[in-house]
Amino acid sequence: MYYTLTNVIRFTLFILLGYYYLSIRVFAQPSANSKTIYVSLSGNDRNPGTKSKPYASPQAGIDAVSKLKKEGFTGAIELVLMDGKYYLDKPLQIYPEISGTEGSPFTIRAAIARNVTLSGSKLLELQWEKLENGLWKAKVPKQLNFQELFADGNRLVRARYPNFDAQVAPFNGYAADAISPERTSAWKDPKGAIVHALHAGRWGGFHYRVLSKDPKGNLIFEGGTQNNRPSKMHDTYRYVENVFEELDTVLEWYLDEQTATLYYLPDSGTDPNQQTFEAPLLENIITLLGTASNPVHDINIQGIRFIHTAPTFMKTAEPLLRSDWTIYRQGAIKLEGTTKCTISDSDFSDLGGNAVFISNYNRAVVIRDNLIERIGAGAINFVGSADAVRSPAFRYEKFVAEQDMDTLSGPKTTNYPAQCEAHGNLIRYIGLIEKQVAGVQIAMASSIRVFHNTIYQVPRAGINIGDGTWGGHDIAFNDVFHTVLETSDHGAFNSWGRDRFWHPNRTQMDALVAKHPQWILLDAVETTLIRNNRFQCDHGWDIDLDDGSSNYRIFNNLCLSGGLKLREGFYRTVYNNIMVNNGFHPHVWFKDSHDVFRHNIVMQPHQDIQVHYWGDTVDYNFYTHRKDLEKDQAKGIEQHSIAVENIKFKNASTGDFSLDGFPLRGYTDFDMSHFGVNAPRLRTLAAEPEIPKITLEKSNKDGEYFDWKEGRFKSVETLGEQSAAGLPTIAGVRIVKLADSSLLHRGGLRTGDVIVACQGETVHTVKDFKTIIKRDEYHTQITIDFYRNQVKQSLVIKK
Repeated sequence: MYYTLTNVIRFTLFILLGYYYLSIRVFAQPSANSKTIYVSLSGNDRNPGTKSKPYASPQAGIDAVSKLKKEGFTGAIELVLMDGKYYLDKPLQIYPEISGTEGSPFTIRAAIARNVTLSGSKLLELQWEKLENGLWKAKVPKQLNFQELFADGNRLVRARYPNFDAQVAPFNGYAADAISPERTSAWKDPKGAIVHALHAGRWGGFHYRVLSKDPKGNLIFEGGTQNNRPSKMHDTYRYVENVFEELDTVLEWYLDEQTATLYYLPDSGTDPNQQTFEAPLLENIITLLGTASNPVHDINIQGIRFIHTAPTFMKTAEPLLRSDWTIYRQGAIKLEGTTKCTISDSDFSDLGGNAVFISNYNRAVVIRDNLIERIGAGAINFVGSADAVRSPAFRYEKFVAEQDMDTLSGPKTTNYPAQCEAHGNLIRYIGLIEKQVAGVQIAMASSIRVFHNTIYQVPRAGINIGDGTWGGHDIAFNDVFHTVLETSDHGAFNSWGRDRFWHPNRTQMDALVAKHPQWILLDAVETTLIRNNRFQCDHGWDIDLDDGSSNYRIFNNLCLSGGLKLREGFYRTVYNNIMVNNGFHPHVWFKDSHDVFRHNIVMQPHQDIQVHYWGDTVDYNFYTHRKDLEKDQAKGIEQHSIAVENIKFKNASTGDFSLDGFPLRGYTDFDMSHFGVNAPRLRTLAAEPEIPKITLEKSNKDGEYFDWKEGRFKSVETLGEQSAAGLPTIAGVRIVKLADSSLLHRGGLRTGDVIVACQGETVHTVKDFKTIIKRDEYHTQITIDFYRNQVKQSLVIKK
């Protein structure tokens, strides 16, 4: 058949027009099976919720969705919030009855992304009166108490000592005399003051509320529940806030709760009557609450700013098994009992507590492409329930007796997060108040994916896994740097694994795992992957697998500063990683650990501490210094490893450590250009780590040894030695070798113990130790304070 060009064009137009009209009928039809509800600050809650007659409050929109569901509506629903800031007087609650479906979800979104703010604060209406010395005061409603205050959107400083200094860490200022009687003597009534301090070992922090002051000026307080490794306050790293007498510099404030009077010291020339003041009151803005049997499901929250929740640090008290963490299950958004819910493209900022908390039973929850910054606690927390754990124990020193142990593997219930994901989030400036926090925290959970997040400016770990229950996590393509900025003995990535096999007494633990090797993986039932990440920690390790961490596979990671540490644990396979200007840190390994360390590029010799057994394989690695290789080969390992002192990288100055030139057998280059966030708006905002210049110096001197009484002693000089012994500082004398027949061994000391005091005097180095024992050479006994199994102990040894 013959077709003219005109007929072809007409036929084509007919087809296109037919498809157009068909698409109108087919694709426009869902309007009959979908519903959009509008909320606007200019609306009214008595309106029908249409675009022209919107509701005024998000709660009215939620109520309208509930009504639709009760009437049997099954289509997709959108709750669209128009531009503006919505002050909530109570959190929004989403229950199972207003869930969506996979094909017809319920979505809460901003009409224009991030032009909508949900605030947990109260807008204060204040009449300021000027006092002397630049101070102002205003009355607030009685019983209105708050812990933070914002002026024109900027967080003010609660009256404190020492004063706030953004350049100082920790706490933006600290002082050893913060609560000394000499200081407190000037305080008329410090009741309600808050004392913040680091743990004595700088393993996180503590917070206390002052109850009173005794006649000698000593404070009486409550609190200190925020760390699962109890200790005294750090002697130096502490400060106090909420004290009227310390209101002495601009931008500080103080609320006298007894008289309902707010005091404020603004910048010179600023009239606070012209400012807008907001006080965070709500701990939570949105809660999705269901159960395992009746979950909230198919809910999307997107494009919204969440701000100004109240600090919750005095409620952080629930121990997370035997990790160093305690927790408070709350966040700006909290999810419990949910499936297939997504939080995306939103901002979380200026919060007092956690940003997102995924608590107990949750499945297929996705937290994606969000900006999380300037918050008091942690960013994203996946935390299950202890009722899902078999034979749980709480606190480092606690354990379940062998005869009482549940020996079934895996979880006991389903009350934990699984198959959830934190993807593409920019997380920075967190832990402004609490210091035992992380960008992503995982505890009592299974198969959590942590992909393409950028995390930096954090006081402790960027990503933390608190225990082995139940593994299967996938940590990949993250960019984590500027970590452990206010604490110590930790990593950009950190984990613990004090699971059922783990015992605080190493001798007993060795006996348990020898007798019950099957216990090792009762909790860490699935392998956790750490792969294709860029980590940097200048104050600890880039990757730190601490006490008991087991069943990991670690590969294709670029470690920029702190190297990689494996403390006691089992079944860790580490390969194809690069450790820039650092290397491998094995600590106190088990016999038959089945650990493997192979085909890695290292730039220092191994920093092993108390390693008598070297796992399955520590070999086939690539050293940039021949002397480092020879040093490790002298330990009986690395017999097939090679030195590549002429190693070259394609562009190390920009972070591309791909090999330039000859390949290394067994090592494979990996992509170094796609770490961190992918969303264009977040990539624009995100910083990147400083790429270190490769150093060529030979490193790691052996240090000074001292032999005495059939023993060998060495000063504690490294973070690794401090960490292995559980010391509060890098100080003390480690017993490197001790004969069984020696006086000290017979008196109770053992190889690996660290002496921190002798004859009642502090021992910092072997020089101190030598001076004391020489001076007291003819004494009939010697008193020793030492650390063993991370616990301080004392002995009196008869000569």
